[in-house]
Amino acid sequence: MSPPPLLLLVSTCFFLFCNIILHAHKQAFRAQDVLPLLPTQVAWPILNSLNSAVDLMPTFVGAASMNNNSSGWKGACFYENNAWMEFHNKTGTQFGGGTLHLKVSSAHSWTCMDLYVFATPYRVTWDYYFIAREHTLEFAEWEGKAEYEYVKRKGVSIFLMQAGMLGTLQALWEVYPLFTNTQWGENSNIGFLEKHMEASFEARPQPWYTNISVDDIHSGDFLAISKIRGRWGAFETLEKWVSGSYAGHSAVCLKDSEGKLWVGESGHEDENGEDIIAILPWDEWWEFELTKDDSNPHIALLPLHPDLRARFNETAAWEYARSLTGQPYGYHNLIFSWIDTIDQNYPPPLDAHLIASVMTVWNQLQPEYAANMWNEALNKRLGTEGLGLSEILVEVERRGSSFGELLAVPEQDDWIYSDGKSASCIAYVLGVYKEAGLFGSISDSIQITEFTIRDAYTLNFFENNSSRLPKWCNDGDTVRLPYCQIKGKYRMELPEYNTVEPYPHMNEKCPSMPPKYWRQKNC
Repeated sequence: MSPPPLLLLVSTCFFLFCNIILHAHKQAFRAQDVLPLLPTQVAWPILNSLNSAVDLMPTFVGAASMNNNSSGWKGACFYENNAWMEFHNKTGTQFGGGTLHLKVSSAHSWTCMDLYVFATPYRVTWDYYFIAREHTLEFAEWEGKAEYEYVKRKGVSIFLMQAGMLGTLQALWEVYPLFTNTQWGENSNIGFLEKHMEASFEARPQPWYTNISVDDIHSGDFLAISKIRGRWGAFETLEKWVSGSYAGHSAVCLKDSEGKLWVGESGHEDENGEDIIAILPWDEWWEFELTKDDSNPHIALLPLHPDLRARFNETAAWEYARSLTGQPYGYHNLIFSWIDTIDQNYPPPLDAHLIASVMTVWNQLQPEYAANMWNEALNKRLGTEGLGLSEILVEVERRGSSFGELLAVPEQDDWIYSDGKSASCIAYVLGVYKEAGLFGSISDSIQITEFTIRDAYTLNFFENNSSRLPKWCNDGDTVRLPYCQIKGKYRMELPEYNTVEPYPHMNEKCPSMPPKYWRQKNC
């Protein structure tokens, strides 16, 4: 099964910097680099305080072109740096190649090293610098006129590994357990969310599941799911961090004409290991979550408000849900739901430059996968068809725009991709809501693919009178939540739950910066 897009950021960085480490012939140590020589009980807490998984991601520091020297940034090792491009034609080809010059000086110690990644729309490479002097990186031959013209105008993008060599190793050490299906991995995911989102994980009394009466569950009731272990736990941890959502997956309840309860879910794994959209009997879905889901899912049921339940059009909801059954999960537009602005949706050190570089790497490694993940969606935003990623980046530059602006263009619900409509887990749930009439007269001005899970559970669609919650709601817990947590060792928190009145074009221009994720009014 293909990895989700947010994992590409970490996995790509992991791939690049493992190569750097494996090919480096010199060992670089700063004052903190000698910490491994100290007793473990002394060194490990210090290292943990200095670096984290976030430090695995490079930071954009500038671009070097023929007419634009990138200068003035501070490295992890060298405090004074500048770079420029020199074009040449040593190969005697039509467009020749070039030499990137990077001058580094003012090292803060004798034993440190700076790691860099360099990218154009057509390639990504890396280098490391240990000695204070002018270094060079050769581009023997440009990939035709398009790359030549792009570099001449926009330059080669330069990314710094701000944690340095050992800091990067420490960051890798923090990332690795996020993906392991162990208690270590679970604790690492919890630690990441506590550190970077200020999330809390308060233990609930046992039993950690609820004896549910399906008679009390109705069509339209929302299922908020948070996985904290294994591969999907790691994916959701990263998704939560960038979007501000305290849940990483969602599904919706539907009752048929005979009163049988079903669960509509985008992201159900079929027998071939592919993630698809499916409608499952409640008993089958609940049994899996209780006994077979090894990601330690925490699940909350958010009952609809009685007024909205009364106007919930079950016929239209079922028609929409069935129309997407069997379709692939909405990877085409998943990444775009949390990118609404040019620079206010990227937790540092993420930015549009880094997103472009990660896409470039994957475009080279798995071009078919890259095309499915983002190329079609980027073409939709440009109003073009069939352009590859490098052509997209060149076209954006030709129009005088930026890749950051392109990523922030709102997704449109009526866009049809090569394999049909694309719906992530939350877009699918809100598609049911939209077709069922819950958005009322503003339905035509709501783009559900622009909503994150956080955007969904903050809608004021849900029960606001705790006395009307089912008797088994939060059964056995000493804390009365405004929704029903039906599974999980830790108490689920959904900040700003049930507080936002729907309005036209909502969530199309919203910032989302950690750790508070403040939301502007009417964004």
